[in-house]
Amino acid sequence: MLAILGGLGAALAWATTTLAASRASRLIDIRSLLASVMLVGLLVAAPAAVIAGVPPALDAHSLAWMAVSGAGNVVGLLFTYAALQIGKVGLVAPITSTEGAVAAVIAVVLGEQLAPGSGVTLAAIAVGVSLAAVSRGGEEVRRSDLRVIVLAAGAALSFGFGLYATGRVGEDLGIAWAVLPPRVVGVVAIAIPLALTRRWRMRRTAVPYVVVAGLCEVLGFASYAVGARHGLAVSAVLASQFAAIAAVVGYFAFHERLAPIQVAGIVMIVAGVSVLSALQA
Repeated sequence: MLAILGGLGAALAWATTTLAASRASRLIDIRSLLASVMLVGLLVAAPAAVIAGVPPALDAHSLAWMAVSGAGNVVGLLFTYAALQIGKVGLVAPITSTEGAVAAVIAVVLGEQLAPGSGVTLAAIAVGVSLAAVSRGGEEVRRSDLRVIVLAAGAALSFGFGLYATGRVGEDLGIAWAVLPPRVVGVVAIAIPLALTRRWRMRRTAVPYVVVAGLCEVLGFASYAVGARHGLAVSAVLASQFAAIAAVVGYFAFHERLAPIQVAGIVMIVAGVSVLSALQA
């Protein structure tokens, strides 16, 4: 049950992050946005890691997983912010949410066991996510939409590896250290170089969105890390429900249209979550 609660908690946090980032990406450039989000996250994650102390299990193996976790998340966010600059939340979020399916496939390939029937349910949820990613029914995809899809797909692939690595770090080192790597990589690789070259840009109107995105990004990782310790594949796929939440909020708050096939996909996702919850309980 903790795997389910952790995954759904991550979904709520990451939906909020996606919505906040979509607004901020229209106000500042994506590198400045990523640097700011990672700095906010580091200010929260670093004290938690210090309080937790250096884990006894910290070794070369865990450091390697931390590097994969950090790089996967940072690269994924760059792709996501680039997609949100030119695309709708309702299109970007469902595609990036297939990160959970990528992480789940990796987990199963490497030997994780699922409850009977969970594999079929996970597949149904993945299909629902795919349907939610379809734009405007059967109409021809515009060139701009194709660019958005490619960027979002790149984000999903990067996030998938990052999610799996985060699960491994959480198991070995604990939650406080599981949320730390992306923040460290983001600040070292993005924020510091931007600051040194004086290319870090910020507008007052973007600050609230950046703060919310940074805080919820950490909260989502923490919730996911808790769930992953009790079932990585289940937690990873349920965390992808942030797409459905973001798409619905985008429809009401930003007046983005949802095609009938996207609605069908969201319904399939919700039904899959209900079935999976019953199976795991």
